[in-house]
Amino acid sequence: MKTISIIAFSLMIGLANAQTPNKMKMNAGIITEKLQETKEFYTSILGFGVSFENEFYLLMHTPDESAEISFLLPNHPSQKPVFQTSFNGKGVYLTIEVDNVDKVYEQIKNKGVAIEVEIRDEPWGDRHFAVIDPNGIGIDIVTYTIPEN
Repeated sequence: MKTISIIAFSLMIGLANAQTPNKMKMNAGIITEKLQETKEFYTSILGFGVSFENEFYLLMHTPDESAEISFLLPNHPSQKPVFQTSFNGKGVYLTIEVDNVDKVYEQIKNKGVAIEVEIRDEPWGDRHFAVIDPNGIGIDIVTYTIPEN
């Protein structure tokens, strides 16, 4: 009976673990001197909210709070060397998926933001446009559509 109980318990644990995968959430971080300019851009242009902020760190979330991005001042004494060097403005882009890219395009254009890539359809199914944030990061704003055949 003891053996059957151990087997049953082991099966229950195995099933519970199989149904509960390891949860993982990612937050990209950018090291920049431009915390205030970044906060202004992401809140007023993209509608992001502030999750947390102090004198050297800014954590922001998308309007629906489904994703976050953080910004950190360089060379802050509380941080280890790996988190101190400023982003050089090249080699990073963000993609923001929206329900209606045409509406977002008009809203951003009406706010006087320079459009880096005009709105367009791609054969692989993107309808998108791009802007650049105060740190030089390209932001691709997209609605996915059915790809052309």
